Amino acid sequence: MKGGRRACINAPLGHGRQPERWLYLLKGEYHAAMSDTPTQSNTTAGRVVLSVSQLNREVRELLETGLPMLWVEGELSNFSRPASGHWYFSLKDARAQIRCAMFRPRNRLVRFRPDNGTQILVRGRISLYEPRGDYQLIVDSMEEAGDGALRREFEALKARLQAEGLFDAACKRELPPLPRRIGVITSPSGAAIRDVLHVLRRRFPAIGILVYPVPVQGQGAGQQIADMIRLADARRDVDVLLLTRGGGSLEDLWAFNEEAVARAIAECRLPLVSAVGHETDTSIADFVADRRAPTPSAAAELLSPDGAALTGRLEQFGLRLARQMRGRLQFHGDRLHSLRRRLSRQHPGRQVRDHGQRLDELDLRLRTAWTRIRQLQELRLAQLHQRLQHQHPARRLRAAQQQLEHLEHQLLTAHGRGLERRRQHLAALARALDAVSPLATVSRGYAILQRPDGSVVRDAGMVTRGERLSARLARGRIDCRVEDIDDAT
Repeated sequence: MKGGRRACINAPLGHGRQPERWLYLLKGEYHAAMSDTPTQSNTTAGRVVLSVSQLNREVRELLETGLPMLWVEGELSNFSRPASGHWYFSLKDARAQIRCAMFRPRNRLVRFRPDNGTQILVRGRISLYEPRGDYQLIVDSMEEAGDGALRREFEALKARLQAEGLFDAACKRELPPLPRRIGVITSPSGAAIRDVLHVLRRRFPAIGILVYPVPVQGQGAGQQIADMIRLADARRDVDVLLLTRGGGSLEDLWAFNEEAVARAIAECRLPLVSAVGHETDTSIADFVADRRAPTPSAAAELLSPDGAALTGRLEQFGLRLARQMRGRLQFHGDRLHSLRRRLSRQHPGRQVRDHGQRLDELDLRLRTAWTRIRQLQELRLAQLHQRLQHQHPARRLRAAQQQLEHLEHQLLTAHGRGLERRRQHLAALARALDAVSPLATVSRGYAILQRPDGSVVRDAGMVTRGERLSARLARGRIDCRVEDIDDAT
């Protein structure tokens, strides 16, 4: 499968088609075999004429409804990633190619970086890009072709075996706490056996190792591994089996994903630990085995006890035994003094002392609590006092007094300025009044003649001879009588 170029379809081509939507050619004329006539088409001489956009729309709907989701494998080319985040590329083999589009919400789930020339496996639906009339594949998911095919086979076998109950926890066997001999099914020349031996020598050298040599990859490796598991289970030379190898690609580890190996592990009566690959590698053998270890070294640690820890535990057991022996020797002596101690504990004087001590303790706790409460109250009082000082009427009165004095100063200043303005205005009015006042005229040597009734004499014809008049001067008044009248102008 790897490197091959093929097209895989996961459903019959006719699945999901709607016969009433098929378009067909009859006698050179284009007809739409639909239940409804296109609303924007022109009917001429009994013919249904579609626009280009209608034609592309019908073809797109025909492709999308007539074909199911497809798996297609091919070589990626013309890959582009515009600013929108969508992917546009072509998928080709030796004789044909197809345009593809994978939109941003879906391509964000792809776990590898696609590049031109990569053999990939995609899942999508056939469609048509109406503006250009381009036939294309709308991709929903993408995988690398080699591992992708193996991964599908892996998932299918995993699902089937899980449905049969081979992975159930109830089928798992307990590992022996201290095995006398461990059987290791692996390649005798691989790095895995060296790691296992190194860990066992370090942790518990007394455990024996029996290696069952098998090839761990390549053609027929899975069947040989299954046969070796059955042989080890039949011979019963060991207490537990370890199936292991180092890391590698999915193809390298495929022998441990074969159904024959899974069946042999499930049938094995000996407890079996699987440690295939690195921590991130997972095989079918890991799911069926009684226990999985992430690496061969971790499996060796899982199967072997820590020798130093066991030595420490033995020393602890010795100390515990010595303590128990000393305890037995002291038992009878303690028994002799037990009644005396009981009597001492029940003595009224002892109880009084105990109660007194309890009272002292309670008194100390009460004093401590009271001191703490008082401190809290004093702190609260200080805070309230500080708030009171901040809101004290005297302080507010001082602030108001300062503001009053400031306003009074502003008032006096404004009043003085107002009086000065009015004084200057009055002086200007006085000067203007003096300019038109009759008194100013009188001060220059003129006099104002008035009758006794106070009326002013403005014309000589207004008086008669012998009439008495009053002449008002700039300073004083003169009474006079008219002797003669000259009314000449």
